[in-house]
Amino acid sequence: MQLYIANKNYSTWSLRAWLMLEKSGINFEETKLNLETPEFFSTLKNITPTAKVPCLVDGDSLVWESLAICEYISETYLSGKGWPSEISQRAKARALASEMHAGFNALRNEMPMNIRAKRKLVLSEQAQRDIQRIEQIFTEQYKQHRDWLFGDWSIVDAMYAPVVLRFKTYGIELNELATAYMQQVLECPALQKWVKAALEETEWVEMDETGEERTN
Repeated sequence: MQLYIANKNYSTWSLRAWLMLEKSGINFEETKLNLETPEFFSTLKNITPTAKVPCLVDGDSLVWESLAICEYISETYLSGKGWPSEISQRAKARALASEMHAGFNALRNEMPMNIRAKRKLVLSEQAQRDIQRIEQIFTEQYKQHRDWLFGDWSIVDAMYAPVVLRFKTYGIELNELATAYMQQVLECPALQKWVKAALEETEWVEMDETGEERTN
């Protein structure tokens, strides 16, 4: 099994797929391609139709896009345990994962992930509303489960992990329960492994230092 990812300092979508594999204890080979390099596109164009990361190659199976990779791992290797077992909770988990997958565009654009940076920004009203909604999600789920968003670690936690790192970078302060969930995420050994590797990177990508979050 091989997972293609981009720079760990910047790539939120790579992190989501990587966390799913790492937390599941599945053996895989990681191939990191530096963003904005000829190698990035020349390598991926021969593997995935989108020429983007993350991309998972598992035998004859090719899966691209973070949420699809998480679903594939859950169904193929975890007997569906990547989602809550109870039907209504599973439906809610999928809704929250999809909300992150398709939404929060102002937050993404104004607060690109940059693990090694420390910043303060004046955010737009829409970005502030995005933060408030995420704070609501963290608060409600942590109040109910006092652990991960649905008790056991799940795909939803993988989907929201990058925004926790964003909040740390930009000094976003949340209420007590939401902060407790953030701390749970930040103390996760798998995430700490990713962060350590990100901090050791030396590559500088201008778009991710000053502009919008990329879609890779």
